[in-house]
Amino acid sequence: MRIFAIKNVPAIGWSSSHPHNIRPRPKTIFWLALGLFLFGAGETLLIAAGIGVSPWTVLAQGIAVSFDIGIGAATFVVSLGVLLLWLPLRQRPGIGTLCNVLIISATIGFLLPYIPAPESYWARVLEVCLGTLIVGLGSGIYLVANLGAGPRDGLMTGLQSLTGFPIAWVRASIEIGAIACGWMLGGTVGVGTVMFAIGIGPAISAGLYLTAYCASADKEAPNTE
Repeated sequence: MRIFAIKNVPAIGWSSSHPHNIRPRPKTIFWLALGLFLFGAGETLLIAAGIGVSPWTVLAQGIAVSFDIGIGAATFVVSLGVLLLWLPLRQRPGIGTLCNVLIISATIGFLLPYIPAPESYWARVLEVCLGTLIVGLGSGIYLVANLGAGPRDGLMTGLQSLTGFPIAWVRASIEIGAIACGWMLGGTVGVGTVMFAIGIGPAISAGLYLTAYCASADKEAPNTE
């Protein structure tokens, strides 16, 4: 399907002209913030479901177990490692990179107390599905703003540029790779972890497509090849 074959982040009317723009338009800032808020809301649902941590947390757990360090330190090592991978991929941070950390963490901290875990197992599975879709939509919106990506999204767009493969496939491969490495190092993999890893690539691709489609004046499908 064309919606899952997107190979580039679309540029639309409110996209920044440059990812390192330090004086973006208010409209661009609004959509960046909205996208990151949705991203954080989706992450909150994944956490509340309680049937598996994110793939990158699995990797951090594995590093913590293997090298006998705290999970916080291991998470920092993972984040630093991902950012270092930006260098050969020619990715650079922007305003969106900083906002990614601040807005998503603030959103999770604010919403999590109000979203209790469902008692039914299948309701938890549904919550993971919904959370993954919301993360994908939020990612699509904030990436289209073109003000710089978060660490994992920057790795995704950099590898896509290098390989030419669709974003959906690139992101799924990254997440599955993180799970595999983390599991081999001793991290814990849950059902929700696997669901997110498989679903987040197509969800981001769909988010990019829908963002561009809804913003186009003539309502024609955007050119994302």
